Amino acid sequence: MPQNSPRPDDTRTGSVALAPEPDTQTATAAPASTYTGSMRVSGIDTPGPRPTHGHDGTPHVLTPSAIVGIAVLGLATFFAITTELMPVGLLSTMSGDLGVTESRMGVVITVYALAVALLALPLTWVTARVPRKAVLVATLGGYTASNLIVALAPNFETVCVGRVVGGVAHALFFSVASAYATRIVPPRLAGRAIAFVYSGSSLGFVLGVPLATAVGDHLGWRSAVFAVAVASAVLAVVALAFLPAVRGESSPHLGSVAAWARSGLLAVVVADLLLFAGHYVVYTYVGPYLMTAGLGDDAVAPALLVLGVTGIVGLVTAGAFVDRAPRQTLIAAVAVMALALAVLPLVHGSLVGTFVVAGLWVAANGTTGTLFMAAAIRTGGVSPDIAGALVNAGSNVGIAGGAALGAQVFGTAGLGLGALPFVAAVVVGASLVVVVLGRRGFPVAGHAQSTLSTSSLRTITSSVSVVTASIATVQAARTGSVPTGPAVRGGRRSR
Repeated sequence: MPQNSPRPDDTRTGSVALAPEPDTQTATAAPASTYTGSMRVSGIDTPGPRPTHGHDGTPHVLTPSAIVGIAVLGLATFFAITTELMPVGLLSTMSGDLGVTESRMGVVITVYALAVALLALPLTWVTARVPRKAVLVATLGGYTASNLIVALAPNFETVCVGRVVGGVAHALFFSVASAYATRIVPPRLAGRAIAFVYSGSSLGFVLGVPLATAVGDHLGWRSAVFAVAVASAVLAVVALAFLPAVRGESSPHLGSVAAWARSGLLAVVVADLLLFAGHYVVYTYVGPYLMTAGLGDDAVAPALLVLGVTGIVGLVTAGAFVDRAPRQTLIAAVAVMALALAVLPLVHGSLVGTFVVAGLWVAANGTTGTLFMAAAIRTGGVSPDIAGALVNAGSNVGIAGGAALGAQVFGTAGLGLGALPFVAAVVVGASLVVVVLGRRGFPVAGHAQSTLSTSSLRTITSSVSVVTASIATVQAARTGSVPTGPAVRGGRRSR
């Protein structure tokens, strides 16, 4: 993405070097940089001017401010996903406390997703010229306000209002986060930056939702939501202080529906929408579903943690194959999802069988986020922020539709929870058809955005260590030196 290359006047007084990724890309080289010390992201080396280089001799270097910025974006993504999915993990507890049925409580997922679906594209377009840092900090403030409203809500209706506020923040956040990451690193590291941002999303599934569920189980759901509000507020302050400034686009390229269709972008958005719809038909109610299969009430949070880990496996798989075989990998992942969902009711009598099949379903789903976002940006039909907004909107139309369809099936006499996986399998199967037929949007190899690569397993697997080391890196950046997923929880009432 040449438009995101560092400006020639950039001077780096400290740097972070990444190991080169094996590709044959011909990305525009970033301007030469001045550096006085380096470390590797995937393992801290002794200081010294030892940057690694790509095949064209371009240094793969990150400044201290860039690595801090990526860490902040990863953490922000973690709390964004936790905010979005936390009510699902606390669904039964919240419904009991607020005096509504579980199927009605699922509406809090729907209203959130609808806000994102309706506002992602227009808000991204309207704010395209606004400095990206201001937009990101504002979205974190929105997450804080959303969680505070929900935590203090006296009734179900107020919870829905708080969720709409969160949906507005989410509409902007995921539309710009990936593009933001690519604009604070050299072009050849754009894919690794995206992989890092999405690793924060996966950590939200793996750690955020189960931790919120556990806190809600022991201290009450309001305490869990309030804790996320406080964490979001702290992160907003950190982002304001340390997130590198990025200018808005002077002339964002929106394109037209006809242009989206010609480039294949429309196929990507439709397939993504259908996949999310099918996924959330069941995932919105996965806690109660697992409990009816024999899972104990106290075991739901650990079960969600294990399922979240399978999602990380999917993310790693996506990183390994998104450059070499993006189309084949996505087809295989969506097919596995559809098959696992179809089989799920057949093994419902066995807790072990249910858990194994659910693990396959969630692992396959874990590959799709990176693959769909990469496919959208690679079509080259619109600006990266707009591509992110379209995928974000499509995903949330799917989430809203899937959650609503799941609630309808769940509440229908004679159907109930047992019918959810069959319905989901049909919808995911429709997504598979779009992927198979949409060759322009899902080519055998990446095209158009040749600088995009997400093949670095080292970046993905080292995400936790980089995030946890970010405090030290922040301190180093300030001194000028460089140091060597939703799951639904069926549970108890809050207490």
